[in-house]
Parts: sequence; structure tokens; C-alpha cells
Amino acid sequence: QVQLVESGGGLVQAGGSRRLSCAASGRTFSSGAVGWFRQAPGKERDFVAAITWGGTGTNYADSVKGRFTISRDNAKNTVNLQMNSLKPEDTAVYYCAAKIGVYSAKYYYTWNYDYWGQGTQVTVSS
Repeated sequence: QVQLVESGGGLVQAGGSRRLSCAASGRTFSSGAVGWFRQAPGKERDFVAAITWGGTGTNYADSVKGRFTISRDNAKNTVNLQMNSLKPEDTAVYYCAAKIGVYSAKYYYTWNYDYWGQGTQVTVSS
């Protein structure tokens, strides 16, 4: 079992920045991918970014490329999402997810992942 806890959400003005963190605990793993997804009211949960845990590589949705940066800290079992130049369209609940036993970040769908956090709300005001 892997437990994931997101933090860092809140209210930010358009054009501002926010950093989200995903802390993992429970079963340790040497390979896998951690992804960030977001879900706006009435919408499906969509891919934002992903990073490998024991390998190399990152991946971003076109809508956030150049504005968001995903990073990892293996020693702290933490994955971060730095969000810059935020837009009202970025308003959503942000979730982190983990897929175990892979060496690629090329996982774009909710059904690719094994474990999920509870989410953290990000609201971007205009």
C-alpha cells in the first residue's frame, strides 16, 4: 500500500504562482511514475504532468507546458508541482497519483495509476 497526501493548494491571483507537494508513505518502491491530475467542477480528471521515480523523464500536458514544472525528491519521498503564470482555467482540485514498477513518465490517463491522494484545491481568481 502507498499513501499519497497533497498539500499547497489555495487561492492565488491570475499571473501568480503556487507550489504543490505530494508526499508518499507506506510501501517503498524503486521504480515508478508519479503524475499530477486536475479536476474542475463537472469535468473529468485530466492529466497535468508526470515524472519517473527511479528512472528518468518528465511529461506535461500541452495546456501547462512552459508554465508548470514537476520535480522529485527521492530522499523525502516527495514530488512537487511548481505552477507559474496561473490562469483562471487552472482552477481545479489537483491530485497526485503513483504507478508502481515502471521507468517511464508516459502515462497520461487516470486508469494508468495504482494509487491516489485526496486532492488539494487550487483557485485562480481574475
